[in-house]
Amino acid sequence: MGSIRRAVPSVLLSCLLLAGCSSGSHSGSDTSGKGGAPATGPSGSAAPAGAAKIPVGAGPQTTYTVQQQPPAGSCHYRYEKGEPLEDPVCTPGATSPAVTQANLSTTICRKGGYTKNIRPPEGITRKEKQANAASYGYKGSLGDAEYDHLLSLQLGGDPNDARNLWVEPADPGHKPGGGINNKKDPVETKLHTAVCSGKVTLAAAQQAIVSDWTTALSRLGLS
Repeated sequence: MGSIRRAVPSVLLSCLLLAGCSSGSHSGSDTSGKGGAPATGPSGSAAPAGAAKIPVGAGPQTTYTVQQQPPAGSCHYRYEKGEPLEDPVCTPGATSPAVTQANLSTTICRKGGYTKNIRPPEGITRKEKQANAASYGYKGSLGDAEYDHLLSLQLGGDPNDARNLWVEPADPGHKPGGGINNKKDPVETKLHTAVCSGKVTLAAAQQAIVSDWTTALSRLGLS
């Protein structure tokens, strides 16, 4: 019995010295991003710690079809200082598998543009916009609301995944009948510039804008 008592402290001491036997350790892969291979974002670049993975869409298509929208009245706008934000359940965003951190120079950052060749035609998006307006219970003029890619095409968003598109109401103070003009678009452009200049990773920019586009620039130190 005495020999067993002497052996136990020796084993514990070895564990402490090697830092490999803590009571909270688990076998298998580390999913926290702290050690081993780093956690990766939806488009292959490092994801912010604790960030939820953004869904991945089908990517650009040769022929687009009208996508089914959430049931009427099932989605609800949120507001941050009066600015409209999407319902995170109905519209969590979706990335395009065609855009990765490794191919930025030949996709969203290439000279001559990228987005114009992958947009769904207006005949498709018009029907989707009408259905999505019902999903969100939007009652205003559709001419003043943008059928918006939550994760914009210039940030590697999927072109026609229903999870990445929502009817975005006009900004506070917008004159009815004045057409589409919102403050989210300049945020997307600044994030695109930051990604293409290497200031932030693609995954970080994507996560920031799907979390809350009104705070995306400040969260990344770009405002």
